[in-house]
Amino acid sequence: MLQILSSSKNSKISVGRNHGLGFISPVVAKIARENNLDLHKISGTGQEGRITKNDVLAYIENRKGTDPFAITSETTKGSTELQGKILQISPVRKAIADHMLKSIHTSPHVTTVMEVDLKRIVDHRKESKVKFAMDGINLTYTAYFIAAASTALKSHPIANSSWVREGIQIYSDINIGMATSLGESGLIVPVIRNADRLSLLGLARTINELAVRTRSNQLIPEDVQGGTFTITNHGTSGSLFATPIINQPQCCILGIGMIQNRVIAIDESIAIRPMVYLSLSFDHRILDGTVADQFLSTVVESLQNWS
Repeated sequence: MLQILSSSKNSKISVGRNHGLGFISPVVAKIARENNLDLHKISGTGQEGRITKNDVLAYIENRKGTDPFAITSETTKGSTELQGKILQISPVRKAIADHMLKSIHTSPHVTTVMEVDLKRIVDHRKESKVKFAMDGINLTYTAYFIAAASTALKSHPIANSSWVREGIQIYSDINIGMATSLGESGLIVPVIRNADRLSLLGLARTINELAVRTRSNQLIPEDVQGGTFTITNHGTSGSLFATPIINQPQCCILGIGMIQNRVIAIDESIAIRPMVYLSLSFDHRILDGTVADQFLSTVVESLQNWS
């Protein structure tokens, strides 16, 4: 005969008729045993007050502390209570949280990852930094990544799009946002408009200007509106690769990892090259894996074959 142990009265309750409980079915007894329930605490809604399966399941669902690992007043009683504080959420952090949550619930996210040999980019930047500096411009790697993304978006315009009620809206302008950290306050995404029409010098100058205005809180609403694609350089904090969340209503976001020297094989030879992982998170309603990989491959080729 199936039996359960009452957790509070320390008495055995049998399948069948029990004093004070009425008839207990095998299913009810089994659920109570597996969840260590005291059936005396459950009100029955069946005939003549009989405890039904639904009564037991409802009790499990509604009782306090259903999570055995939850920290409650009961679990901390008799032990040292955890100390802490509530961090007030800023309007910026709240807006970011709402936007990210909306994105996850809106787009089916898929992420594909490729790596790039940046030797040509590193060499070109070394040669060009002094010349750019003479014009008061700091040439960062971000300018190269935006240029490569612009090339790929022109070759694969479906990636420069949004899912709308009427279908897929493909944008004629290529406006690339660059996610910029505001420290503990969150992040902001200033937009480089018509990035495909700018030279490397023009991109570097625009990036510098937006960075200065971001740090000095001088961005205007137009600076963060109208983006069609986003790049996030999470590698600045040491991250190798990530799975970024799409910046709605865009189709894609490109994540850039930390550049690091790694040993790789080139034409059956071993070499040490500056390598970086690129991760593309995309809306699977718009792009399939093959098209997304083709887009990311174009970014890779543009960077590896830079001239």
